Amino acid sequence: MSKARYFGLCLTDLSLRGLLALALVLAVPAYAVAGEKTAVYWLEKLAPALNMTSYRGVFVYARGASVHSMQIAHRYHDGMVEERLVLQDGGSGEIVRRGVNVVCVLPNQGRVKLDQVIPSGPFAEVFASQLIPVSRWYRAELKGEDRIAGYDVVTVALTAKDQYRYSHRLWLEKSTGLLVKSHVRSSSGEVLEHFQFTSLEITDDISDSEFEIRTEGLEVSRTLSDTDQRAGLQGESAQTPRMQGWQLDWRPEGFEPAAAPITGKGQTVAFSDGLAAFSVFVEPAGRVSMPTGASRVGATTIYMRQLQSGKQMFLVTVVGEIPPAAARQVAESVQIEKTFALSAGEQ
Repeated sequence: MSKARYFGLCLTDLSLRGLLALALVLAVPAYAVAGEKTAVYWLEKLAPALNMTSYRGVFVYARGASVHSMQIAHRYHDGMVEERLVLQDGGSGEIVRRGVNVVCVLPNQGRVKLDQVIPSGPFAEVFASQLIPVSRWYRAELKGEDRIAGYDVVTVALTAKDQYRYSHRLWLEKSTGLLVKSHVRSSSGEVLEHFQFTSLEITDDISDSEFEIRTEGLEVSRTLSDTDQRAGLQGESAQTPRMQGWQLDWRPEGFEPAAAPITGKGQTVAFSDGLAAFSVFVEPAGRVSMPTGASRVGATTIYMRQLQSGKQMFLVTVVGEIPPAAARQVAESVQIEKTFALSAGEQ
C-alpha cells in the first residue's frame, strides 16, 4: 500500500474474516544513487522525518473508487512515537498509537488493543532492520519540485524492475523529508492508490490531550508482553518470523519474512521487500465455503484458495500490495505440513 496505510491493523475478530486493515508506520530503505541531494539523499531523510517530526493535519486516501479522509496528530515524545487518527467520514472512529501499543475504537464494533502490530508497507518500521538493498527491485529517480499543503516538496519516483511489484511516487517536504503525498502505480502508469495531506502543520507544539481517546465504544484489551514489546522495538535482535506448519515454495524475490502476528487458530506471516508488503494467512477452513479467486481494491490484492491436507481443509489467503498474478502464484505455492493438518483437525 501507499503511505496512507496507517500504523497497524485494528481487529474486532483476531481471525482473518475479522480483519480491518488500517496501517501507517514508516521507516526508510537505502538507495545507491550517486550525487548530492539526489533520490538517496531525500529517501534517507524519510524515516527520521516520519518518526521524529511532530505534525498535525488532515489527509485523504483513495483506493480505487473509495476515498476517505482522516485527521492525524503525530509526535515523538520521550523516545516514543505517539499518533492519533480520527475518521472524518463514513462514521466516527479513531486509532491511537503509543509506541507498539495500538487501540482502535469503532463505536459499532468495539475497541480492540492488538496482541501485535502487523506491519504493512511501504516503509513499515518493523522492516527497518531487515531491509535488503531495494535498489535491486526499484529504480529511484528525482522528478522535480512541487508545492503541497503550503509546503515546498521534492518528488521521487520508485519504478519497479519486475512484474511482481508496483511502482511508487513520493512527495517529500523539503525542510524535513516528511512524506506529504504518494502514489502507487501499475505497470501501465495507472494510479491505484493515492495519499495526500490537504492541510498540514509541522510543529512541536502538540499537547498530551491530542492523543486522548474520545470515542465511546466497548473495550476489548490485549496487552503486549515484555518479550513482544522488545521484539517490536529491537527489530534486528528479535527472531526472524517463521512459517509454522506450512511453507511457501515460491515468493517474489526480495520479499523476506517481517512479522508473524497471531490470528486465532491459523497462522500468518507478513513479507516485505522494504517498500511493499503482503501477508499470507493459513487457517482451518470453516463449515461455510468461502469464495476463491482474486479481488483487488486499489493496489491491494486479496487472493483466496482452499487447500486440502489429509482430511483437513485449509483456507489460504494472500493480502497485500502486489499484482493479482503474483498473489495467485504465492497462494498456490503454499504447502501444509502433516503435523499442522493433524493438530488443526483435533481442534
